[in-house]
Amino acid sequence: MKSILLIGLGRFGRHVALKLGELRHQVMAVDLNEERVNEVLPYVTGAQIGDSTNEQFIASLGVRNFDLCIVAIGDNFQSSLETTNLLKENGAPFVLARASRDVHEKFLLRNGADAVVYPEKQMASWAAVRYSADHIFDYIELTDDYSIYETGVPSDWIGKSIIELRVRQQHQINILAIKKGSRLDPLPPTDHVFARGEKILVMGSNKSLSRFLRLSERG
Repeated sequence: MKSILLIGLGRFGRHVALKLGELRHQVMAVDLNEERVNEVLPYVTGAQIGDSTNEQFIASLGVRNFDLCIVAIGDNFQSSLETTNLLKENGAPFVLARASRDVHEKFLLRNGADAVVYPEKQMASWAAVRYSADHIFDYIELTDDYSIYETGVPSDWIGKSIIELRVRQQHQINILAIKKGSRLDPLPPTDHVFARGEKILVMGSNKSLSRFLRLSERG
């Protein structure tokens, strides 16, 4: 369980608040808009109405006592930038800031953000990969070079085992799990024999995965 300060309760911030509450973290939510604050009250530990660009207000929050500070302001970049800077000046150990443009990401990092999320860009990338191919069911980008895909089992794998297919040697990928319906079997043994209707979670370099997914597409 972490102690988290969440500043900005627009659409993105509200979803973050709900998920953090679901994960049972201690969350202090902050926004200038009283209505937004009231909407998340059932899901957070505490909430305050206030201006996060005001140095005295930020100082009053005791930001150095939070494990994580999230700046989720999306409609006013100047406020986001000032808030990020004030949090670091007041001793916040880790600040995660939201960006809505590439240039925002650069300025936020230069002004104290320890990490930046760019929801629209990240979701656009995910949606493009996920829905442009019928055989891809989910996708996680780990780095610029490595990813995880959930995809169908190639038809010529049916009835054969992982070790028989020499998956790692032949395709330079790792099978993380086998999925059938709602059941997920992580780290399957090498003697697992693939059956029709199964899906697999595979991890590897994007180059290796691209070659493999072309094979999977024919499955």
